[in-house]
Amino acid sequence: MTDIPPPPPSSAGPGGGTSYPIELDYDRDYDVQNWRPLVNWLLAIPHWIVLYVLGIVAFVLWFISLFVVLFTQRNPFVGFQTMYLRYYWRVSSFAGFMRDEYPPFDFATDDVSAMRDPAVVTAEDPGDMNRFLGFVQWLLALPHYIVLGVLEIALFVVLVINLFIVLFTGRWNESMRDFCVGVARWHTRVYGYVFLITNRYPPFSLQ
Repeated sequence: MTDIPPPPPSSAGPGGGTSYPIELDYDRDYDVQNWRPLVNWLLAIPHWIVLYVLGIVAFVLWFISLFVVLFTQRNPFVGFQTMYLRYYWRVSSFAGFMRDEYPPFDFATDDVSAMRDPAVVTAEDPGDMNRFLGFVQWLLALPHYIVLGVLEIALFVVLVINLFIVLFTGRWNESMRDFCVGVARWHTRVYGYVFLITNRYPPFSLQ
């Protein structure tokens, strides 16, 4: 008999939102300089190079963590994996012209550093983890991959529409930007789950 439990249901948080150990938020207004859609993607290239390297490291640490958790029930790489997801969110929010501020080259792994930028990702310490669940979490997340594939098509359409909205008005459509943040939140929770930041199954929610 194994100690692999079924994915637990998510719990509702205050205000109808979803409480989850990995959280993403965006604390910035909707105004953006009109020319940002034309150049932010280009200015973000140095960050994409850094992210590529960080992604390789994150994958290697994920593989190592499978065996560390197997023997110790602890994942010592939670801080790094959270930092990687936080860095990704900062860069993608800039490249997606949701902000004027250039994201920092910040590799701090503590949650205090998460508050230095409007693009925030934080994660709770998972404590003792299931020894065996990590070997199948990437597979259990398959339904999320399918939903995210559909959402990212919609995200592309929203970005194209708001490229013109921002060019002419200097402001994101509020509901559309909230949708973009929601997709990023969903993406972050799923990949945080796969990276063994938590054993809690992510909710099917943009909130």
